[in-house]
Amino acid sequence: MLGTLCTLITALTCVSGVTVVTQKPVVTVRRGETASMDCNLGTVTNSAARWYRQIPGGAPQYVLYLYHSNSAPSYGSGFSSPKFTSTHQSTSDYRLIISNVEEGDSAVYHCHTWDSSAKEEVSQ
Repeated sequence: MLGTLCTLITALTCVSGVTVVTQKPVVTVRRGETASMDCNLGTVTNSAARWYRQIPGGAPQYVLYLYHSNSAPSYGSGFSSPKFTSTHQSTSDYRLIISNVEEGDSAVYHCHTWDSSAKEEVSQ
């Protein structure tokens, strides 16, 4: 018998100007597995990645924040390690990791940052 599949979706949007945040479009894993989603902040290199989860029909929920010089993320209410964590491969490449995925984790996950040079929020 096949296990339950959970789909974690990241939305793809284009932003006017120089900064474009990109993510993988869809991640599908089985219940109990680990899901990871990558986010590239484009030309923003001195900012943090903020991850939000949005269940269809609901408001976005703040999951976590990671700045490349921090050793551990800061969490939103109801989210914590080791279930949710984040790493960075560079000052603009970040990864959200969700361990032991459950059906309730199926949602749209947005990667968000602040572009101080343009003084605007940039999200994906």
